[in-house]
Amino acid sequence: MDSVPPIPSAPIPNPAGATPALAQWFAAKQAHPDALLFFRMGDFFELFFGDATTAGEALGLAVSHRGEHQGQPVPMAGVPVHAMEAYLARLIRRGFRVAICEQMETPEAAKARKAPAVRREVVRIVTPATVTEEALLEGARPSWLLALAPEGAERVGAAWLDVSTGHVCTESVAAAELGALLARLDPAEVVAPGSLAAGDALTPLGGLVREAAPPRDGARLAAEAWGVASLSAFGSFTEGEANALAMALDYVRGASGGTLPRLAPPEARGGEGTLRMDAATRRSLEILKAERGGKDCLLGAVDRTLTAAGARELAARLASPLAEAAPIAARHDAVAFLLAAGSVRAALRDSLKGAPDMARALGRLSVERFFPRDLASLRDGLARAEAMQAALRDAAGVPPIPPLLVAAGQALVPGNSPRAELDRALAGELPARLEDGGVVGPGYDGELDALRRLRDDARGAILALQMDLAQAWGVASLKIRHHQQLGFLAEVPAAAGEILLRQKPAPGPMAPVHRQSMASAHRFTCGALTDLDRRLSQARDEASRREALVIRHLRKLCLDAAPAIAAAARAVAEIDVHAASAELAASGGWCRPDMPDRPDFCIAQGRHPVVEAALRRNRGPAFVPNDADLSPGRRLCLLTGPNMAGKSTYLRQNALMVVLAQAGLYVPAESARIGLVDRLFSRVGTADDIAGGRSTFMVEMSETAAVLNQAGPRSFVVLDEVGRGTATWDGLAIAWAVLEALHDRLRSRTLFATHFHELTALAGKLPELAPAAMKVREHRGQVVFQHLVGPGASERSWGLHVARLAGVPRDVVGRAEAVLASLEERARGLDPLSGELPLFAAAPARNHAPGPSPARPEPDPDPLREALEALDPDAMAPREALEALYRLKSMLTGHGMAVAPQRDSLSSVE
Repeated sequence: MDSVPPIPSAPIPNPAGATPALAQWFAAKQAHPDALLFFRMGDFFELFFGDATTAGEALGLAVSHRGEHQGQPVPMAGVPVHAMEAYLARLIRRGFRVAICEQMETPEAAKARKAPAVRREVVRIVTPATVTEEALLEGARPSWLLALAPEGAERVGAAWLDVSTGHVCTESVAAAELGALLARLDPAEVVAPGSLAAGDALTPLGGLVREAAPPRDGARLAAEAWGVASLSAFGSFTEGEANALAMALDYVRGASGGTLPRLAPPEARGGEGTLRMDAATRRSLEILKAERGGKDCLLGAVDRTLTAAGARELAARLASPLAEAAPIAARHDAVAFLLAAGSVRAALRDSLKGAPDMARALGRLSVERFFPRDLASLRDGLARAEAMQAALRDAAGVPPIPPLLVAAGQALVPGNSPRAELDRALAGELPARLEDGGVVGPGYDGELDALRRLRDDARGAILALQMDLAQAWGVASLKIRHHQQLGFLAEVPAAAGEILLRQKPAPGPMAPVHRQSMASAHRFTCGALTDLDRRLSQARDEASRREALVIRHLRKLCLDAAPAIAAAARAVAEIDVHAASAELAASGGWCRPDMPDRPDFCIAQGRHPVVEAALRRNRGPAFVPNDADLSPGRRLCLLTGPNMAGKSTYLRQNALMVVLAQAGLYVPAESARIGLVDRLFSRVGTADDIAGGRSTFMVEMSETAAVLNQAGPRSFVVLDEVGRGTATWDGLAIAWAVLEALHDRLRSRTLFATHFHELTALAGKLPELAPAAMKVREHRGQVVFQHLVGPGASERSWGLHVARLAGVPRDVVGRAEAVLASLEERARGLDPLSGELPLFAAAPARNHAPGPSPARPEPDPDPLREALEALDPDAMAPREALEALYRLKSMLTGHGMAVAPQRDSLSSVE
């Protein structure tokens, strides 16, 4: 969820002395001061004053001026009406709210009632969470509006809904877990009272948070929205959930001009039955989005869905994996069936390719902001659903179709499906807008066809009348022409016109009436021409009105079947996810995890799905798989090894195994046995919170505290480099104590990576601790990272080698090697378990007498060490190196400088 700054609120000028049109702008702006006002003026939406400046900066528009107000030029920027969606999309993605102020009448109607200006009204507030237009939505991401209401001192009622699909959920969460809920949903907007909006969880969201007060009787207001006597008709809701639900409904109603879209009954989620992950864990594992942007996240690596609805369903499953065995097994059964039945899977995926998004098309139909293509989306989507049902029906046999696929197959075709009616009614080529006409095809409505024939056969009717008038008036060259203001007129040459003017014709429909004289012609009208003009004009209007009636009829058919169509859309998305998971397993060598109801964790040849996908995409080396075993008796793995050897990858890949398995997908391994996990914690990598005033080490300790306060025997914990953000002995002490707490008190399945090699001594003290190390080997003076995990402890950290690879100057690395050798010599032989480490030794007695501390004596210079440090072996020739060796040896024995013997060759020494 991106942080969005609040919209800068420019002061609204004094409206005194405004023109009639500008007075309308002031009234609308004062009613919606926190929104940019799109003010319709002809073919443009104009923005004035501060809105013009703000929108100009956000959209790159030129800011000009139009007229004056109180002696000052009025800043103005505008966007064409036909291109409004493109500009709205850019504003919405930046978190702006936009008020659409439309013209409610034509200029002619305003003149007829002698009004000083065309009447305008705000018809809609466009916000990030209330958009329904396809161009303003991300197909693979839900657009959640989250509302929060306090529920006592320790809990918060939450309700979230997606206007584009009508999906509504509620949950009561602990106040401390509000950040986890936000990370899980990644809402487009949040509505909350000021007490919550100013809290630590919501402050980073900035302009995405809208303040609103909870209602007094939220349960009643919410029940009225669904037309039921009580919310208990849909389940059990807490007072906070009901209030939050009412807040969300009120916000949507206010943004939509007082109306609500079609919303499914709310689902009350108690919070049980799902894998709990806090915000830090989701950020660390990069489940739905990568920290650096792009598609290198879990969702991007595993998404093989073919529809937008399927992608949203997959994202929802990864964001909220299950924590109960039965529903997880049901999902795995569905994937297993489609993996084995390759022909069925292929038929389903053929039907899914290019399938429209029925859920969002239905959402647009419900708010009357729909387009002809939305009706076509339901027609085509239901046709695809029928083909999918046929494919599943043909697959019936042995093995039997799993229950999830049976239920989805039954929901694919609604009993009152409007698909056949839409197929008969809609034209083959549909216009972009309803106003363009031509939505209903010929042959569906007889009256509409007759009006269209009259409208479209105007040329034939005009030619027939032209021949009749030419014969009646005796002017063979008579032509009927259309004039913009005067309508249809009969035009004759000037000489023939003069004759007609002198005649006194008998009254009747053919009697000429002079209308206009020109140098070379005269123009006449008659009753027949006037009647033709009227009939043709009426035919156009009547055809448009009749087509609108037919479209309303089709829309009503769809809305009457809305619950069943929504169920079919969900079934399509569910089948898409199962088929995509089977496709991924078939192409990537993924396996079905065994999910026992006990704290097991045993992975054979596991792989990191995101890293493996990136290597394959970039044609890099093959990913090196690794085993992991955290079964009872060895449930705490202490992993040591150098940087760049793959510790973080190994930690994350095993945490992602839990997410994938409990989301109902297969996992990238040869085999996997993963006992159900109730909470997943991952603290890998470093980050700070400068805005919150927290250092990197404080963030590390806060996240570690969350693990120690919430993890339990059924949890899965991944920790990397605990204690590395502070002094060595402090960090070692913290890591030591955390490791003991995980083993003795929390008893969680844990992967604990560290550079503190002293911790490996705990293997003899903690019976369920199993040391493991990243394998490294030296080859011709170079260190080779094998990316393999094996038993035992790492001998070294190889930090200086990594520094050399990073380009640290040679003299600095050389000095570091000397310092490291000295430190290792001082620490050699210290046994942590015997209490010889300084942090476990008794504090030395302090001399509290005043006065300065005695100065430490300076060590005597060491000529041998100085001579050794001055050498650069990489830059020395073999002969120079041999001479240096003799020189050092002579310094060690005290015999002064030795002379190197003569050499006949580099391979022998005399």
